[in-house]
Amino acid sequence: MDKINSADGTRIAYEVAGDGYPIIFVAGAFNDHHRLAPLAAALADSFTVVGYDRRARGDSGDVRPYRIDREVDDLAVLIDRVGGSAAVFGYSSGAVLGLYAATTLPITHLALYEAPFAVAGQNRRADLPDRLEALIRDGRPGDAVALFQTEGIGLPPQMVEQIKQSPMWPALEAIAQSTVYDATITTGLAEPTAAMAAVSVPTLVLTGADTWPVLREAARSLPIGRHLEVTGGENHDIPVEATAALLRELVTVKNP
Repeated sequence: MDKINSADGTRIAYEVAGDGYPIIFVAGAFNDHHRLAPLAAALADSFTVVGYDRRARGDSGDVRPYRIDREVDDLAVLIDRVGGSAAVFGYSSGAVLGLYAATTLPITHLALYEAPFAVAGQNRRADLPDRLEALIRDGRPGDAVALFQTEGIGLPPQMVEQIKQSPMWPALEAIAQSTVYDATITTGLAEPTAAMAAVSVPTLVLTGADTWPVLREAARSLPIGRHLEVTGGENHDIPVEATAALLRELVTVKNP
């Protein structure tokens, strides 16, 4: 992977493939660029596709203190790298970040896949980032991962216990610091700001047809874009071919 310096000096790892109008892929919690790589690959025949590791995960660095605007800066340098404007596909917390970034950056098209905005009656504790940070500072990254999975994502405790026994657990512990950042995004931007609600670029709000009901409700409550259900997409997964087809229509037909 190549690396580029963000505004605060953080080294951001990224890779570019294909040729055409650029689409940048922004992954969610516990993900690096590999999570969206199959979708990017499906579009590389027609677009310049950019995958990157968000700060504190994968091959990217991490300069503290954290602020959401620093992740916007990361996107800004990537947009500049590919010519000064780009479409953005955001997944989960990456979709919240993408919409927030679109209030200030030259993002021309947005696809928001299962952005976890809060729905009516859903209680999100604003102290979650601080509690996660405290666990990591105390040398308990596994406890931070488990806390984010239960409170940040909403997984049942018994499911988290099963994940602890899986081969993926050490990799999750290794990026525990990133849970603080995703929790900061999903609590600080639990609802779209007025500026986010006023974003006017062509936008698709996507959910899998078989996803968790709370994510479908969050998508339907967004005051922007066109909501579409993608065939498949069970349990927060992304149906690659069907999603790629929608992105082709969004970016190709409406490309300025």
